[in-house]
Amino acid sequence: MTALLLFGDQLGPHFHAGHDEIVLVESAAALRRRPYHRQKLHLVLSGLRHLAAELPGRVTLVRANTYGEAIRDLGRPLVAYRPGSTAAERMLRELGVEVRPTPAFALGREEFTAWAGDRERFLMEDFYRHQRVRFDVLMDGAEPAGGRWNLDAENREPPPKRARLGVPEPWWPEEDDIDARVRADLDAMDLPTVGGDGPRRFAITRAEAVVALEVFVRDRLPHFGPHEDAVLTHDWTMAHSLLSVPLNHGLLHPLEVVHAVEDAHRSGDVPLASAEGFIRQVLGWREYVWHLYWHLGPDYRRNNEFHATEPLPRWWAELRPAEVRAACLRTALEGVRDHGWVHHIQRLMVLGNHALQRGYDPAALNDWFVTSFVDGFPWVMPVNVIGMSQHADGGGIATKPYLSGGAYINRMTDHCRGCWFDPKRRTGPRACPFTAGYWAWLARHEQRVRGNHRMLRAVQGLRRLADLDEVRAQERTRDLF
Repeated sequence: MTALLLFGDQLGPHFHAGHDEIVLVESAAALRRRPYHRQKLHLVLSGLRHLAAELPGRVTLVRANTYGEAIRDLGRPLVAYRPGSTAAERMLRELGVEVRPTPAFALGREEFTAWAGDRERFLMEDFYRHQRVRFDVLMDGAEPAGGRWNLDAENREPPPKRARLGVPEPWWPEEDDIDARVRADLDAMDLPTVGGDGPRRFAITRAEAVVALEVFVRDRLPHFGPHEDAVLTHDWTMAHSLLSVPLNHGLLHPLEVVHAVEDAHRSGDVPLASAEGFIRQVLGWREYVWHLYWHLGPDYRRNNEFHATEPLPRWWAELRPAEVRAACLRTALEGVRDHGWVHHIQRLMVLGNHALQRGYDPAALNDWFVTSFVDGFPWVMPVNVIGMSQHADGGGIATKPYLSGGAYINRMTDHCRGCWFDPKRRTGPRACPFTAGYWAWLARHEQRVRGNHRMLRAVQGLRRLADLDEVRAQERTRDLF
């Protein structure tokens, strides 16, 4: 009889329902392959072992050095759903495992391929509108609810003056004996990890995921929209859902999440701007990222439009934020070190923005995001990092580089008021590395971006800088951030 092989990101009932025999594998080689975040490894093992405990008699949990050894030793026919990387799919096919379409996403591959057609540019807004119509989400007949597809303009408020947003706390899981065993096993394995250990802050069982979704929609989603792009030093969760982990581990189905959010809006409990902003992340961006990972293929991560080749600094790669003076960058790295997670603006406009300005190798940056974030998987990051954050594909995903100076960070965070650097200065010892780095990057790449109409005003601004040569010389040798 054929058994179902599941990976650690395929843990929900939409994967295993209807299968009497399930195989899970703990691969020691996979755990030590890269310097993963310690909490990421904990979540993977905890998820596998919790599922095995929840389905007694149906699950065989195999501990082996490699997936290949485990599959060959089983000596029986296996089927699997498409995994989260081209490398894993190739391995399955080489081992004779039948690979089926994944049930993890709302839109199937054939439908996406039909939508993509012969496009050379893949704008998320176009895909998002297609998704809304296709699944009849936040639609009033043929029109979007409220008359507009995108309510971003209502969701860009700066952070409040107080240190915390003041919304109810997220739902936190309680660790159990399985988590204690996982922690002990990881200690004994002496793996090359980064980041700090627990406590576990993310749902990793189906029951936990359902509760986390319910609590978010009830208590926090009404507050989500207005400040979703803002950052507070002492409030790492703001009103964000923390659902990326259970979603990316396959514990929640995206339509399940989207319908819960839409129902809350339709019942009058959640403003449209908050509901639309969150649905765009799940039904729009997340599905878009998955399908483009497969559509663009493994060579996509090799794109490097700006010929960026700088290696990641050790203080970055090894998560040593104490060596960083810039408050925004230090706080973001502290969040990754302590939780394996920061929200999208810190990823894009602090970490990604800094990496773009400093010319870090996009492929190395992509790999760092995969290994250092608890919600990072090979399919998740290329479009996010190579395409959106680093613009390394030359505009296949985003219409402009996501580049900003200190003014944006000063407006959307509370970091600058206590920072040693001054966001208004671009030269001198207290010159903000983001402000100076912005102009230095534009000067380096003016010829490449001047044809982009969205960059025209920025390029024109270079002509008004009397100190541009000084800025460029300063930033070529800067090693203090």
